[in-house]
Amino acid sequence: MSKSRKFYLEDIPLDEAWRRFITAMESSGAWARVPGEELPLEKALGRVTAAPVWAALSSPGYHASAMDGYAVRSADTLGATETAPKRLRIGPERQAEYVDTGDPIPSWADAVIQIEHTQNVDEGAAGKFIEILASVAPWTAVRPMGEDMVATELVLPANHLLKPVDLGALSGCGHATVSVRRRPRVAVIPTGTELVTVEQAAQSGLKSGDIIEYNSLVLASQVRQWGGEPTRYPIVVDDYERIRDKVREAAATHDLILVNAGSSAGSEDFTASIVEELGTLLVHGVAIRPGHPVVLGTVTDRRTPIIGVPGYPVSCALTGEIFVEPLISHWLGLPQRKKPGLKAVISRKLLSPMGEDEWVRVTVGRVGKRTVAAPLSRGAGVITSLVRADGIVRIPRFSEGVEAGQEVTVELYRDPADIDRTIVHIGSHDLCLDILAQYLADDGLLFSSANAGSLGGLTALRRGDSHLAGSHLLDPSTGEYNIAYVRQYLPSTPVVVMTFMHREQGLIVAPGNPKGIRGLADLARDDVRFVNRQRGAGTRVLLDYHLNRLGMKHEEVKGYRREEYTHLAVAVAVQSGAADCGLGIAAAAHALELDFIPFEKERYDLVIPRIHYESPLLKPLFDLIHGPVLRKAISDLPGYDITAMGNIVIEL
Repeated sequence: MSKSRKFYLEDIPLDEAWRRFITAMESSGAWARVPGEELPLEKALGRVTAAPVWAALSSPGYHASAMDGYAVRSADTLGATETAPKRLRIGPERQAEYVDTGDPIPSWADAVIQIEHTQNVDEGAAGKFIEILASVAPWTAVRPMGEDMVATELVLPANHLLKPVDLGALSGCGHATVSVRRRPRVAVIPTGTELVTVEQAAQSGLKSGDIIEYNSLVLASQVRQWGGEPTRYPIVVDDYERIRDKVREAAATHDLILVNAGSSAGSEDFTASIVEELGTLLVHGVAIRPGHPVVLGTVTDRRTPIIGVPGYPVSCALTGEIFVEPLISHWLGLPQRKKPGLKAVISRKLLSPMGEDEWVRVTVGRVGKRTVAAPLSRGAGVITSLVRADGIVRIPRFSEGVEAGQEVTVELYRDPADIDRTIVHIGSHDLCLDILAQYLADDGLLFSSANAGSLGGLTALRRGDSHLAGSHLLDPSTGEYNIAYVRQYLPSTPVVVMTFMHREQGLIVAPGNPKGIRGLADLARDDVRFVNRQRGAGTRVLLDYHLNRLGMKHEEVKGYRREEYTHLAVAVAVQSGAADCGLGIAAAAHALELDFIPFEKERYDLVIPRIHYESPLLKPLFDLIHGPVLRKAISDLPGYDITAMGNIVIEL
């Protein structure tokens, strides 16, 4: 057996992978619920009961007064009316005795009269009395013994997640401790020679090839959130023996081992081979995306379950949701956690691998009467797609994907109520949208923005998929921005076109402009590599317009077909050396400390269907646009002009 390379054994369906995993754990006893441990009540919040809890004492343990007043015999009150009040002696004859709320009532009494329904009368030598104006029924204002709980009564069942009120009930019926399931112990082992800690990166910086290790932080936090007890191991370099020894060590004291990275089929992916050496390899490769190269198995004589977790951040996080969360829930005796779900229409066509279940991250918003799900980046390395996601859509195997406008089920990461507070923007990317989103968040609103380009934004408006679209489409025949395109793409939709700002477009180049690039004509040079925006982006339309004016063909521009979806992505390509220049905005160049060669000041508009323009949902957005706070924040950025911000260009 080679220790340096392990190809997929199989590429099997998710339900079959689970069947193999569960069968192996059942045979070794690892599928059983984790045992209980006794905890004091003050430490038991959020834990799961390991056994039924029966009341040790009755509560209350005596007949108790339910309010401040006088304990009486109900029979002594008969006949009392407003016209014929009745007096009851306080004292030796035991007709009335004062009690506070919670006091035991005397053995001779069977009711309590509220103090505000009595009048004290002092007749000197004759004694003290209360005067009442109405009779009371037996057991009025009395909490009978055992009203809340009776000794030996079931208070809480096993497998119950303890809430604050549960702890009060346990204490009230005589329990100072409770048996709860031990937290499943989960070892998280990050592997990879290229990994560095965030502390190391902060202290010494990152050199080429270094990657900050945070998958173990995500996995450990997931485990803790789901009720487990994680142990986050230090980074282990790509060395077969070291990883094997660490797995063997973890298996001795943990219920589950998560080995992060090393599950693929590369020259330094050792997980599958290590599982084979130490135990039983059950699965290597599951028909899911992201998360395809998952490893499932058991190791050592204890037959501890082990999961080889893919190294890409999204694959890692979703592997936790797909495999780790259900396993921890089972061990704790809890039903598998279900995210709230809702139906939505997908905003654009998605193709999906034929033989794999795919999980697609989406943002969600209510646009008119429709709930719209806009897909985010599907890259397995884009952890921010999970940060921005409102939910996730599962595309089943053999479905080939979904068409634009098709109804899908979204499993929500957020409270469903948030969806009604979400403003949906689909269109051109700009950094100012992030600033706008932050200020809207201060007002309790969510701003969901999908970068689809200016033409993609107008198409989304036509389908009714968004509330507004950012656009900066230059009409070559008139030199005007957006109007001709709005007329073409939204001919029957009443819209308002509002200027958001003007901004500088230009060439983003490396610091010091080492290639000496002066303008678009230099894109034809053999030594200049360009990075473009995607088809339909306003920046791409602008580029094509100026190339045409210069008489340049697309084929002359090296990198014309390399596409990025945001200005920052273009800037990163230049910063990394993957390209010598790209067309973008000044703020993106400034953000990454790159140089900028301006050549066009363009108008960036918000295109808003009138039905949404007049809706209460968008009013806070317009208040910000017309107010001083957002204006100052944008004017402080390089390359922006807010003189016309909020002006209505045209109403169609």
